[in-house]
Amino acid sequence: MEPSDIKAIIESAITDSQATVQSDGRHVDVVVVSPAFAGLSLLKKQQLVNAALKSAIADGRIHAVQMKTYTPEEWSELQG
Repeated sequence: MEPSDIKAIIESAITDSQATVQSDGRHVDVVVVSPAFAGLSLLKKQQLVNAALKSAIADGRIHAVQMKTYTPEEWSELQG
């Protein structure tokens, strides 16, 4: 699955999100920034991303996902 396809899936599923995706085929690294993450626990943020990718994970197009999730404020602080 192409990184651009994964990016499109995440950004269409999570409100106002911006995703950065790197993939070597079936292993995917994503960074997702969205105001939808405000007030959510790390687990809830990850569940949102996993829900977006559910069908691709279920059918084996994606084997493993490593993710980092941030609100815009968290991302801004991280960027310095």
